Amino acid sequence: MTSESVQPVSGPSRRAVVAAVGAAGLAVALTACGSEDEASGSALAKTADIPEGGGKVFSAEKVVVSQPTAGDYKAFSTICTHQNCPMTDLKEDTLSCACHGSQFSVLDGSVKKGPATQPLAAKEISVSGDSITLA
Repeated sequence: MTSESVQPVSGPSRRAVVAAVGAAGLAVALTACGSEDEASGSALAKTADIPEGGGKVFSAEKVVVSQPTAGDYKAFSTICTHQNCPMTDLKEDTLSCACHGSQFSVLDGSVKKGPATQPLAAKEISVSGDSITLA
């Protein structure tokens, strides 16, 4: 009988596997960032959709766009600064939180009624012609 020596099969090192998995994760993260950037540049509304002295809530984007004076457009987060509840209740120029009753001006983001003490976070928008987009 002949004796054959058994050689261990070599595969990729643990470092190579970790590096490959890390690179794949980075690619997924960058792809996700790219998708978000593309969505943020899409048209949100037409200027005619936003009433002067009032605003309009865009629930999916978690933003309210207002027109304080003719041709002047502003945007704010619709997440209440008190306890992060999403808000959709807009009457004239006041956005109200159903969770605890805070009220905010959509014209400047300020608190009209507590318990919230911080104004709404401003959002960047771009107006080009009659189109409003999130920047």
